[in-house]
Amino acid sequence: MTFGRYLKQIGLVATVVAFSSGVASANDFAAQLTDALNKQIRPWLSDPVVVEAVKAQNAETASLSEGDIDALDKQWRAEAKTGSGPLIDKVLGNKLSAFLKEKKASSDGLFAEVFIMDAKGLNVGQSDITSDYMQGDEDKWQKTYPVGPDAVFIDDVEFDDSSGQFQSQVNATVVDPANGQAIGAITIGINVEKLN
Repeated sequence: MTFGRYLKQIGLVATVVAFSSGVASANDFAAQLTDALNKQIRPWLSDPVVVEAVKAQNAETASLSEGDIDALDKQWRAEAKTGSGPLIDKVLGNKLSAFLKEKKASSDGLFAEVFIMDAKGLNVGQSDITSDYMQGDEDKWQKTYPVGPDAVFIDDVEFDDSSGQFQSQVNATVVDPANGQAIGAITIGINVEKLN
């Protein structure tokens, strides 16, 4: 093992100890997470790819009943177990998902996941498969879109077993730049170890 790699591992162990002992929380990173949201994410939230996809899905899902949404969520969960299916393929194969995958790939590991929800809390586009289709019953949507255009919710820092990273989800309302109205929400899983 090289000395540089040894130092990196010691740093990771110190980070693990700090997080597991409760020393760090989302509040410890709030300024940096807000800075990342404002400087790196908000500029592309008004991109036509984002706005048009959310508005189109809002029109498509406006008349869905709670039963319809439950059925779609159940379908998504079943498809997520195998990694594909008609609903997941439709979402992951759209232009918005391609756009979000590119944003994640170009973040140099800062973004662990990115997904956008519509006015009902349903997935519109995403960089990675989420475990469910309906996010409207979770804080990431409830503390953003229904609250209004300027809403931001920064969740706690948690260790993600699948990526081996400490992450915080930064959530914000997606706004139509033409009229300033809330149209959806975005969640970005941010690797706090990559923050400047």
